[in-house]
Amino acid sequence: MQALPNLILIGPMGAGKSTIGRLLAAELSREFYDSDHQIQARCGADIPWIFDVEGEAGFRDRETQMIRELTRHEGVVIATGGGAVLREENRRLLRESGSVIYLLTTVEQQLRRTAKDRNRPLLQRGDREQLLREMFALRDPLYRATADVVVRTDRRGPRAVINEIVRRITRLVDPLQCKA
Repeated sequence: MQALPNLILIGPMGAGKSTIGRLLAAELSREFYDSDHQIQARCGADIPWIFDVEGEAGFRDRETQMIRELTRHEGVVIATGGGAVLREENRRLLRESGSVIYLLTTVEQQLRRTAKDRNRPLLQRGDREQLLREMFALRDPLYRATADVVVRTDRRGPRAVINEIVRRITRLVDPLQCKA
């Protein structure tokens, strides 16, 4: 069987990219990188502060630079921020650098998972549900166009999601390996 490529997780906030990514990397004995955490570590500031000082455009510039850096690695698991797919350059880098997995979840699940989270600057204004629905309408087609595989995460434990990802990516890499 061929080695699995980089595994890159995309999807909306609250889909479980960071949690699934960390566990998936451990399962596969790979390094894990979360682009948002890497940006914060590099800047020495949290994402809300970056948004306040540099605006969304400034943050997106930092995000693109970080994606460029992370996608140079080999044999890793990368979790991206929910808005990473907004730029064509990011979508291209992700597609060219590994197998892209779209972690799909419902807006209702996002609301539950982000209810107490104050580190999501885009949700700090207005009606959270309406904002999430608008983001989903804009981003879902971009996630789908970028992804090799779509995996639902709502009402599923991390172990079930990880097992499905490994099974489906293995099938992509070596279709004869998995008959299920």
